[in-house]
Amino acid sequence: MRSDWTALPESVAAGIAERVGGAFDVTPASSGNHAEIASTVTGPAGQVFVKAALGELSVRSLRYELAATQAIDRHPPAVLWHFESDGWLVVGTEHLAGPHPNLSLDSGDLDLLAVTLTELQGTPAPGEPWFTPAARLGFTHPAMDGEALIHSDLNPANLIVTAHGLRIVDWAWATKAAPWVELALLAQWLIGSGHSAEQAENWLAQFPAWTAADRKVLDDFASRNASKWSARSRQSTESWVHDLAIWTGEWGAFRSQR
Repeated sequence: MRSDWTALPESVAAGIAERVGGAFDVTPASSGNHAEIASTVTGPAGQVFVKAALGELSVRSLRYELAATQAIDRHPPAVLWHFESDGWLVVGTEHLAGPHPNLSLDSGDLDLLAVTLTELQGTPAPGEPWFTPAARLGFTHPAMDGEALIHSDLNPANLIVTAHGLRIVDWAWATKAAPWVELALLAQWLIGSGHSAEQAENWLAQFPAWTAADRKVLDDFASRNASKWSARSRQSTESWVHDLAIWTGEWGAFRSQR
């Protein structure tokens, strides 16, 4: 749950001021809720994106994000500094400016996404206590286990188009899993961007991890993911939850009819 910047103890605010060169301005992020504080901080030394976490779950998620951004070159924002004070974990990263990609059918941004995914698919998860597929998704299958470090939430809001390619932010759900799991979780966002379920799968078929995945395993994943979001939508008024229920339902129905 997001907190106002005034919730930070003086020691934390002072630690940030020291690292950005003095007095600073704060612009809260418009989306995301994994850390109590997520803001663009502008000080004498320039702009930095700052996340600060206090609660047990949000601190754990921010530690995962910190570890992931240190383990993967180029695609996540670079970690500039981090410190702990009065129970808070504070991380300052490179500030990325640019639009979110258009993932609709025939968009040129899909080519940027394909390049990024190709580079990331073989990234091993270093020896950190990452989320497991079961802990991340609420369901699992032996084929979901693997050694790859996946982002697991490649919705367009977590992707930024820059002059140097597509960058990925918000690694709070970094998960150790089989590479195809990343692609299966992307299907819903492709459908949400205007692809039919068949078109989404045709696009995903360019990746070896997808074509090598057992068809029955993908059927099981699509069915269980759709059931999860359907159940959540019945208990939530959030529009994004209902959207995901629709999109995952479309994919699940498509696979069940094949």
